[in-house]
Amino acid sequence: MTTAPHVWYAAYGSNMHASRFDYYRLGGTPPGTGHTYPGFVDRTAPADVAALTLPGSLYFAWQSPVWTGGVAFYADHPAPGWPTGVAARGYLITVGQFADLLAQEMYRTPGASFDLPRVLAAGVLRLGSGRYETVLHAGTRDGIPILAFTAPWDPETVVLQRPSARYLAMIGAGLRESHGWDTDRIVDYLRVRPGVAGNWDPRELRRALTGDRFAERPLG
Repeated sequence: MTTAPHVWYAAYGSNMHASRFDYYRLGGTPPGTGHTYPGFVDRTAPADVAALTLPGSLYFAWQSPVWTGGVAFYADHPAPGWPTGVAARGYLITVGQFADLLAQEMYRTPGASFDLPRVLAAGVLRLGSGRYETVLHAGTRDGIPILAFTAPWDPETVVLQRPSARYLAMIGAGLRESHGWDTDRIVDYLRVRPGVAGNWDPRELRRALTGDRFAERPLG
């Protein structure tokens, strides 16, 4: 077991794909974007990686200028009727690396400290009003805390947004890589998630996950 001050970072969106996560860790400009990430102060690779399942709900909201559509958020207290059980990828990283990841998600400079005991004591810690500034203690694995971050929005009033084909394809790639799922299982998982349900026909969702650009056509 790792004895250094580590946490499991639970990625449930595009960061499930290791190459995408590495832009935060190593720095650089992801393809198709104009934003350059500075990278972690400590660029050491994760000490371990694991498939995780979080107990809340996955939903899609906001309007990302990078992904041109809704992006993934985690609700620890879902709205009534939302499907629960969120597939995630756990990266075992230091507390400092988690702080640098959190900073870059909000376009801030890495290097700030992070008060892990405060998060563990409260269970939920709102660091700001930003879309990824609410940190959740989502359980433990091997005695090490699992942390995720999300938005502070009320799931019952949030405005859901249709995610783009490109974003869904990235999540699909992450699910294949981290959980070993095939396309059928990924379609079944995503098609009922708020923001996807009613906005993506399952056939077009399948095309999005396999790279067919025809899938960009919305319903209606």
